[in-house]
Amino acid sequence: MTRALPLKDIRVINLGWVWAGPVTGQTLSYLGAEVLKIESEARVDMTRNLPPFAEGEVSFNRSLSNHACWAGNGSVSLNLKKPEGKKLVLDLVAEADVVIENFGPGVMEKMGFGYDQLREVKDDIVLCSMPATGLSGPLKNVRTYGLSLTSITGLDSLVGYKNGGPIPVENAFSDPFAGIFSAFAIVTALNHRDNSGVGQHIDFSQQEAIMQMTGPAYMDYVLNNRVGGPKSNEHPVAAAAPHGVFPCVGEDRWISLAVPSDEEWLCLKAAMDNPAWSEEVEYSSLEKRLENIDELHAQVAQWTVGFDDYELSEKLQAQGVAAAPVLNVADLLSNPHYKARGTFIEVTHPLGFEETIYGAYVKTSRSKAQVKPGPWIGQDNERAFKGILGMDDDSYRQLIEDKVIY
Repeated sequence: MTRALPLKDIRVINLGWVWAGPVTGQTLSYLGAEVLKIESEARVDMTRNLPPFAEGEVSFNRSLSNHACWAGNGSVSLNLKKPEGKKLVLDLVAEADVVIENFGPGVMEKMGFGYDQLREVKDDIVLCSMPATGLSGPLKNVRTYGLSLTSITGLDSLVGYKNGGPIPVENAFSDPFAGIFSAFAIVTALNHRDNSGVGQHIDFSQQEAIMQMTGPAYMDYVLNNRVGGPKSNEHPVAAAAPHGVFPCVGEDRWISLAVPSDEEWLCLKAAMDNPAWSEEVEYSSLEKRLENIDELHAQVAQWTVGFDDYELSEKLQAQGVAAAPVLNVADLLSNPHYKARGTFIEVTHPLGFEETIYGAYVKTSRSKAQVKPGPWIGQDNERAFKGILGMDDDSYRQLIEDKVIY
């Protein structure tokens, strides 16, 4: 029997923008919340202009990338440059449980949506603020995007070629990471509200969330006084050898291997038919393999290059070696594991075209998420203004003519 999703009847007003804020809303939506993203044609969010566009028609309502990133969010279009638009946001907040924003400190207050101002219309509201570096501290006003966030967390200092300088993470991966992370901070706050009747203001620092990825290097410094740096694909705290990606048959095909123990090294040797070089004293223990890791990796690469990546990974897994093919984006869509789990799904957008988006990455045993693609601007206007707020037809049409609903 399918039961209601955990956040059924929770309403979220999402003022978040670009990627991080919308992913917070997306995650809550997968858990059953109704999420209304506030946006406007007066200032179109930058992700709506990202190609590719459905059927090649360039339009901020047809960005396939946006529809994947914003899946699960609804859309209410309000021009916040007009006082009437701001009042309507507060009217919606009065009927909601959660507000999300990822502006810099002080922006919400300037717009009239600070925590104290929101509490005037909904005393037990949960406001999740997720600025780059938090609402306090010397760096609170720093401006960042995903790329600069990985720099100020120390993560970029660990990425790059051995004995070379850092090569920053090339995509804004910190955005969805922070979005998912913050959603569960909101779930915690909602649980507290259910138990106490009291809402709260969540000060969610994206920087502090992303810093969790540097945990091993941080502990290595605290315990061993070693400052981490780029190590190519070697283990971040020298706990495995071999450890890296190695070439396979075909153009740009690779396999990843991680061998942290002598027992697993014996398994790898057996899979390689115990070549003479593997019996040399330089590779007889993990400590020695680490000392000679460049030579070790070169030897392993000469062996892997003769195999198909999928077939070799299955062979090594069967013998107890942690191995996996290095999938490219095209591989993801055809991978049988991802197909079985509904990682990517085909949907029909409300505007009529077909597209592929992410499926629900939050899966619960007693209920199934309903996944909807990202909305067109104003898709939920009638639901919000006529349904939730009870606005009459004449008032609704007038606000559209005045470009308040816009």
